[in-house]
Amino acid sequence: MEAKFHLALPCADITETRAFYEETLGMPIGRNAEKWMDVNLFGNQITFTNAGDFNFVFKDYRLGEHILPSFHFGVIVDQDHWGRLYKRLFTDKNLDVTMEVSFMEEKVGEHLSFFIKDPNGYMIEFKSFKNEGEIFTTDR
Repeated sequence: MEAKFHLALPCADITETRAFYEETLGMPIGRNAEKWMDVNLFGNQITFTNAGDFNFVFKDYRLGEHILPSFHFGVIVDQDHWGRLYKRLFTDKNLDVTMEVSFMEEKVGEHLSFFIKDPNGYMIEFKSFKNEGEIFTTDR
């Protein structure tokens, strides 16, 4: 199975971060909003969330009606693999899935996600886009 990597990181200034990745490194910017953006880092998705002066005490941020972990990483897989992973981890292994949700419903970039916590407390997100061609699409 081939999978794309996803990493979400807080940033102090979204404008400065965007300029660095887009202008200095020459990386395309994908889906984005006022307080977050996706960077296409050689086919892998890095999401930056404007957290201001980040303090690891503030572990969450709001995306629409959902509260998400500010610091997490994950992998983007196709829908079949996502379903099998979910079944194996949640049903077969009885792991605690902290959140299962569909983001950006009926919009460009619609995707399913679920989060689990590893033994170190790190949050891991497993994503599956409805249309894989929209992972970095900026059309709204």
